[in-house]
Amino acid sequence: MLRKGYSGSSVRDVVAEADVSQGSFTNHFRSKEVFSRDVLDRYFEHVRDLVSLALDDESLTPRQRLQRYLDIITARLKADSFERGCLIGDFSLEAAPVSEMLRVRLSEIFLEWRGRFADCIREAQLIGEIDTAFAPEELADFMLASWEGAILRMKVERSAAPLERFKKIAFATIFRQFA
Repeated sequence: MLRKGYSGSSVRDVVAEADVSQGSFTNHFRSKEVFSRDVLDRYFEHVRDLVSLALDDESLTPRQRLQRYLDIITARLKADSFERGCLIGDFSLEAAPVSEMLRVRLSEIFLEWRGRFADCIREAQLIGEIDTAFAPEELADFMLASWEGAILRMKVERSAAPLERFKKIAFATIFRQFA
């Protein structure tokens, strides 16, 4: 699903990749939709770990922690030659329009994800590191939506340029360092 997406991965593809029978699949999952939710949940567990790796690092300022997260993701995407993106973003494009279950789960994931970034942004605002013109939740939403857009462009260009452009502009404007 990371390589072919939600629409491009049939149950037949999944069982062939896993080298199991279709009967085994249907014994464990009612449908591709239910399986996809489990895949999404496992992927988000991994994302949570990466968020924690960056945002829980108290040796960095809150603003530096935000940058660290984006740098971690950039390095991982580079390691995959920029051929795959974020399953959360991919499913948002492909699965949300056709599956209410997955749309709802994606909404829950974005709220949780936004919450972690909003907390970090709030901390940065409290110490004067990031401007308070916008609420932390608005800035976190902006960051996630813009970052996911940069990842889409990265997949098209097969280059870090869109990611680096986002970081450069975001940290020179919205998340700029105050003196």
